[in-house]
Amino acid sequence: MCLGIPSKIVEIDAALKTGRVDHLGTKVAADFALLDEPRIGDWVILHAGFAISRLDDEEAKKTLDLLREVAEQDPSFLS
Repeated sequence: MCLGIPSKIVEIDAALKTGRVDHLGTKVAADFALLDEPRIGDWVILHAGFAISRLDDEEAKKTLDLLREVAEQDPSFLS
């Protein structure tokens, strides 16, 4: 199963359209080529290393809250 978990942009190399996102507390590499004007602090959905869409703060929070709720019921859900 593949989940689109909201991740926050924490680093950007504008020349390469790459950087890093905070993905559930872990910093991972990301490619921002599919986004227009990515900015540090933006919430994105990351799939296979590519940021495929942007979320607003409210939508990211709602999604993360729902995922945490499911994980409380089944701790193996996010592993």
